[in-house]
Amino acid sequence: MKKHILIVEDDAHIRLGLTESLRAEGFEVTDCSAGSEALSLVKQRKPDLLVLDIMLPGKSGYDLCREIRATKNRVPILMLSAKGQEIDKVVGLELGADDYVTKPFSLRELIARIQALLRRSAQPVDEEASVPDEIQFGNVKIDCRALRGTRGKTKFELTPRELKVLAVLFRERGKAVSRDQILNEVWGIEYYGTTRTLDQLIVKLRQKVEDEPAEPKYIVTVHSLGYRME
Repeated sequence: MKKHILIVEDDAHIRLGLTESLRAEGFEVTDCSAGSEALSLVKQRKPDLLVLDIMLPGKSGYDLCREIRATKNRVPILMLSAKGQEIDKVVGLELGADDYVTKPFSLRELIARIQALLRRSAQPVDEEASVPDEIQFGNVKIDCRALRGTRGKTKFELTPRELKVLAVLFRERGKAVSRDQILNEVWGIEYYGTTRTLDQLIVKLRQKVEDEPAEPKYIVTVHSLGYRME
């Protein structure tokens, strides 16, 4: 059975090019130009993957991603961003996007990322085995099931992916963990993106669990390798 991809892109030239290219690769494709229209298509058509532009008229890609995840829908989302700033990518990942591509992009790279996301989404994940009920270190205490934590008297919330990264580091605390190992465990062994995605997530994670994020004492960088939890 063909995998069904929904493309949400307001640039008609890009939307048509993607639609034709993905159909040529054997995918079933539905496309639209507005976030408000996309939400109903996600519910009606139940696509296997969503290619979502961030800058859309009316409802933005961020808004749409947030609303989809609020319904507990875990359809893989690949975001297209015309912006190169890392904060835009971080926001998308925090809202639940699975990957991103910055325009202008290579069509070959985009298709490879789509195929990798589809392969990963087809693999069952044992969430209960990978994350403990509670994580505690220093003045930080995290309720993993609620995705909430406290640092002293400061409360914070975690995204599922932030929690998984933290769980890997906590399990291996005291040991240096390579970026590749974390990516393989959290994003999947066939992840096509770069380690920069992980580094951006670590920045956000430190802002939540560290008293001084610029001088971390819990999640420290291991030069040229990865990270270690002290």
